[in-house]
Amino acid sequence: MGNNALRFLSGVVLAFILLITCPSCARSGARKCFNAGTKKSAAGDYAGAIADFDKAIQINPSYAKAYNNRGIAKDALNDEAGAIADYTKAIELDPQYQFAYYNRGNSEQKLKDYVHTIKDYDKAIALNPQDAAVYLNRGNTKYLQGDYSAAIAHYTKAIELNPRYGKAYNSRGAAKNHTEDFASAIADCSKAIELNAQYAEAYNNRGTAKRGLKDFDGAIADYNKAIELNPQYSNAYTNRAAVEALKKTIKRAQ
Repeated sequence: MGNNALRFLSGVVLAFILLITCPSCARSGARKCFNAGTKKSAAGDYAGAIADFDKAIQINPSYAKAYNNRGIAKDALNDEAGAIADYTKAIELDPQYQFAYYNRGNSEQKLKDYVHTIKDYDKAIALNPQDAAVYLNRGNTKYLQGDYSAAIAHYTKAIELNPRYGKAYNSRGAAKNHTEDFASAIADCSKAIELNAQYAEAYNNRGTAKRGLKDFDGAIADYNKAIELNPQYSNAYTNRAAVEALKKTIKRAQ
């Protein structure tokens, strides 16, 4: 066989090898970009993360996880509409993608689109009934709608699934304040503080419960602690001032 024939045969073999390996190379390249984007997102570099996810999607347009994670980065930059579009694409590619429904619900909640928020959380729960975070956020949506009894029920379910879920205890305590179940609210906020001694919001909510029981000194002590932990906590300052004014009014009336 002559040199020209050998070169031709070698070219055919190389082309065949490239035909076989290129799809896997593309997938590998997309995965590298995805991993780079995920690391940047975790470090708070959301713009850089989006650029990497863009590359991953360009290489592999069917990469559902890349759409989902790009949505998370967009949401962090307050681009809720862009995030929802990415989550929707991820769901289109993978209708069983539980996290995409959950994340889309979170972005919809920020836009106060509570009807679609609840629908997405319900779908996420149907796909994974053991996900305590979805029950927590579904409870948050009901809280925002003013349906405190429903919110409490969802927070309770989250706690059943994860008995060490400090956010769920704190949120349930806040909802119980609205139903004037102050003693139980104190118990929930105290549990949240037991789980996380740096939980400023739980001190603030417990202070509100103590105020409801007319334990004004106890309320002020909790508001002080919330402010100590978070000096930018404007709500705690407002609540403390209200209780201090109330104490003065009661003292003058005596």
